[in-house]
Amino acid sequence: MKIISWNLNGLLSCVKHNSFQAIEALGADVVCCQEIRTKQQTQVMAGYQHFWNPSERDGYSGTLTMTRKAPICEIRGLGVEALDCEGRVVTLEFPKLFIVNAYAPNSQKNLQRHQFRTEWDEAFRGYVCSLAEEKPVVACGDFNVAMSDIDIYPENLRQYWAQMGYASDERSNLETLMESGFTDAFRYLYPDREGAYTWWSNRLKKREQNRGWRLDYFFLSDGLVSRLVDVAHLTDILGSDHCPILMELDL
Repeated sequence: MKIISWNLNGLLSCVKHNSFQAIEALGADVVCCQEIRTKQQTQVMAGYQHFWNPSERDGYSGTLTMTRKAPICEIRGLGVEALDCEGRVVTLEFPKLFIVNAYAPNSQKNLQRHQFRTEWDEAFRGYVCSLAEEKPVVACGDFNVAMSDIDIYPENLRQYWAQMGYASDERSNLETLMESGFTDAFRYLYPDREGAYTWWSNRLKKREQNRGWRLDYFFLSDGLVSRLVDVAHLTDILGSDHCPILMELDL
C-alpha cells in the first residue's frame, strides 16, 4: 500500500500548474493533502474518490484525502467543535487500518496561537489513540514542528530556537504522541540521515540550498511498524514550499 502526504500551500495553484501529474504517475493508493486553502471541490485526480474537510474560513487551512478504493467510512475533525472549524483532520477507515490526514496548527510568530496549538495536540493524541484501540492507525501530514536538531538546518536551528516550529512543548507534545504508541516511520528507517527536510522557505533560494525543516511525518501505531517498507521525501516534485512524502506498507 502506497500513501502520499503533501502540504500543497494552496490546491488551486497546484492544479493550475499541473503539479499532480507527477503524483498520479506514482500510483499511490491514498493521497493526503493539507493546506488546500479552498472550499471549491473539484476533481483533482481521476480514478480517486475525494474526501474534503475545508476550513470554514475560505482561503485558509483545510484537508483533502483521495483514495482509489472506497473506505468503510469517513470522519471529519476530532470531534471537538472549537478545534474543528479549520478543517484540519480527515480520517478514512479501511478494513485493515485507519488513515488520518492531519494539518497541525502553526503556533505563529511570537507563539500567538500557542494555546490553540497545545489544545489541538492534546485532542489529536487522544483521538488517534482511541482509534488505535480498534485497529492500526497511520497518522500523516504536516505537523508544523521539527522533532529534533537533526530535523532542522543548523542555521535555522540557531535562528528559531524556542520559537514556532521548534518550541520545547511543541516537540514534547510530539514526543508524547510517540510515547503513546506511535512511531515516526522515517526516523525508524533512517535514524541518522541528515539534510532530510520537507519544507523550505521560498526566500533566498533555501530549497535549492537544502536549508530546510522536516515538518511532515508518517506516524504508525505499533501494529503497523513491522509492515513498513520504505519512506521517501519526493524533493523533485515542485508546486509547494513542502515536498510530498511517500510511504509504502506491506499490506
